[in-house]
Amino acid sequence: METFKNFLLLFLLVLSLTGCAQNKTTEILTMEEFKERIRNNDSTMVILDVRTDAEVTGKLPKIEGALHIPLQELANRVDELEQFRNKEIAVVCRTQNRSSVAAEFLKEKGYNAKSVTGGMKAFYKK
Repeated sequence: METFKNFLLLFLLVLSLTGCAQNKTTEILTMEEFKERIRNNDSTMVILDVRTDAEVTGKLPKIEGALHIPLQELANRVDELEQFRNKEIAVVCRTQNRSSVAAEFLKEKGYNAKSVTGGMKAFYKK
């Protein structure tokens, strides 16, 4: 029952964020800037991958060193990010849809979170 409640709350959060797109305050991080910061080993940035377990081991694997909390678990696991409150959290997913939702959620919780444009599809694009 608790899992259903959490899923329902997450669904309502996603619905409310997509329904009020004009009010979104989600900041973005361009793919170029994201890759540059990874190349420079930027210690002020933490990468959060919000894809499913299956996605992070598939054709578009998780970036080495990235944290992994699937979007559907984020509300219950947000406390795991407390140690990164003073860093910028670069949120990635497959295409940028879920990362935008996750970044908005984290901003509401007081984190400095940005959605990475294009997601992992763009990251691995040749």
